[in-house]
Amino acid sequence: MTIKKDDAINHIHADFEELANLVLEQLDLMEQVIISGEIEVPDEDLRRIQTNEKDIDKREVKLSDKIVNAIVLYKPVASDLRWIMACYRIILSLERIGDIVINITDFIKKIKTPEVYEKLREVLSNMTIQSIKMVRKSLLAYLNDDREFAVWTIKNDVVFDEINHKLLKKIIAKTDTAESNKHLLMSIVTIKEMMSNIERIADHATNIAEAAIYSIEGKDVRHHKLDQ
Repeated sequence: MTIKKDDAINHIHADFEELANLVLEQLDLMEQVIISGEIEVPDEDLRRIQTNEKDIDKREVKLSDKIVNAIVLYKPVASDLRWIMACYRIILSLERIGDIVINITDFIKKIKTPEVYEKLREVLSNMTIQSIKMVRKSLLAYLNDDREFAVWTIKNDVVFDEINHKLLKKIIAKTDTAESNKHLLMSIVTIKEMMSNIERIADHATNIAEAAIYSIEGKDVRHHKLDQ
């Protein structure tokens, strides 16, 4: 029974890493598109993003089933159970991050005023790079039992939101926005939605980091102030 349980956990671990790497690939593709400053997503990138999204959904379902089976069939001990439950929480966040990548590529295609997008490109790029860094560190926290990376991710989420809200207000204030210009206003609204989605990526990174701490320490830090 112990050998079968260990094999089941090892398979979950391997499948989890594949799913995590696929989501990180999606984020890298999204980063390339945003940093380019173009409002046309290259067809090749769009096809890869859409294909990867279908693969992510399939892997999430498959991995969830394996987790349920491992718990029911092998009744893992407390430390293994914490790791498995943290894994389940994380794959839900990874699947949602994949959905957000699709949302953001759709928003880019809706922008009708490239000059406004160009003015906000630096902010969007910085937000994207930082949110992806948070996702990477949170995943490493879980995979390597690295509490320091988890704490870094959680504490950076607050700073991330505050800084980028301030930058957005400053740049929009400097933008010549004629209220009669429907395309201009719609572009600003669309870009704001993009920023909100990028912020949600950072939020999911925090969720992953919180699950990592649960796996490492057995402590649920959600909705609580995090100790150093």
